[in-house]
Amino acid sequence: MTVHFIGAGPGAPDLITLRGRDLIASSPVCLFAGSLVPRALLEHCPKGARVIDTAPMSLDEICAEFSRAHSAGQDVARLHSGDLSIWSALGEQIRRLDGLDIPYTITPGVPAFAAAAASLGCELTLPEVAQSLVLTRTPGRASSMPALETLEAFARTQATLAIHLSIHALGQVVADLTPHYGADCPVAIVYRASWPEQKIIRGTLSTIAQQLAKTPIERTALIFVGRALDAPDFRESALYDAAYQRRYR
Repeated sequence: MTVHFIGAGPGAPDLITLRGRDLIASSPVCLFAGSLVPRALLEHCPKGARVIDTAPMSLDEICAEFSRAHSAGQDVARLHSGDLSIWSALGEQIRRLDGLDIPYTITPGVPAFAAAAASLGCELTLPEVAQSLVLTRTPGRASSMPALETLEAFARTQATLAIHLSIHALGQVVADLTPHYGADCPVAIVYRASWPEQKIIRGTLSTIAQQLAKTPIERTALIFVGRALDAPDFRESALYDAAYQRRYR
């Protein structure tokens, strides 16, 4: 018996890996984060599978389901939105499984920031504009932020920022970032990237709050900030330059 943690992708049902799809199809038990994972993915579950929405459950209750499946010798497909490496509560679950001596696997998924960047039609790292992407968030009820991980600290690098779980704090985000990026710095908000109801709001640090007020969004939105979002005159990289010959390109 194995618990298979699967990154279910950002929302579109076809943005799941083949491995993830096949693990769902072979597992007689499926636990899914119901508020974020599209129900269409449950169509891959085998007939008669035990399907459980974990949105209202505690960690203890979820682990009780793992133990129940372990006793029955049944594999579990555990679905989380996006990719499991960030903000997925994976760490606390596998710590419990280690303590219970229950085996598990981890299958990555398409992260929300990648789907959102695709919807914007942009590359987040451009030569001599930005070569780093910072994935971060603001403090929330689920977890606080380490003292050194502030928006101001990241902003000093001028990297592209992908700010998750923070649409409710947009005013504070703007206030923290404007001194470092400038009021004219491009901003893009992507709501439910890859879902049918996806929305995109573009602006600058000086205008984005007013634009958001016209189309209120309360959750599941990603805030991008950085010059790479609108830099039409960036220098082309040397990767495909005729005089630049390398094996890896």
